Amino acid sequence: MKKMIIASKNNGKLLEFKKILHDFSENIISMEDAGVLEDIEETGKTFEENSMIKARSVFQLTGGIVVADDSGLEIDALNGAPGVFSARFAGEHTSNADRIIKVLECMKGVPEEKRGARFVCAISVIIDEKVFFQTKGVCEGRIAMDPHGLNGFGYDPIFYLPRYAKTMAEVSAEFKNKISHRAKAVDLMRAELKKFFG
Repeated sequence: MKKMIIASKNNGKLLEFKKILHDFSENIISMEDAGVLEDIEETGKTFEENSMIKARSVFQLTGGIVVADDSGLEIDALNGAPGVFSARFAGEHTSNADRIIKVLECMKGVPEEKRGARFVCAISVIIDEKVFFQTKGVCEGRIAMDPHGLNGFGYDPIFYLPRYAKTMAEVSAEFKNKISHRAKAVDLMRAELKKFFG
């Protein structure tokens, strides 16, 4: 099996992929390891479109097996925002803390019962010029009143999981990799990959 290139510069995301795809982990490399250093402009209107844009861009440059995801946070009270703009919600080149502050500012005064939200992950996989597929995973929760927890990355400290009475940043990495939006999308992806590679 050829190397599997994860089309992301996000080290947290790369580690999650390696942990969830443990049966393929020896073959997984980052796009930078594959020699792709440029930023890929995400011009799609959906997570699915953006993940395919990234996958096609890296595939055209490398010819390898490419896995690309686009993921983000959808908040009911904000009409689905930040959505595909999750990484840029507080502006370009801002920190996770900046984005969390922006979300909490937007959610001021919103009562607990109206703070529904979900993490969404869409994955695009290109195996060769003729073979590609997409999977999608969703994790439901709500926006916490304040950040809690030190694990994970991104919006994890304010994404509350009512079923477990913890934020995503308060659960272990091992547990997150069983319940998260990315874990669900990757599980579906693994099932598809095994059809091709056993």
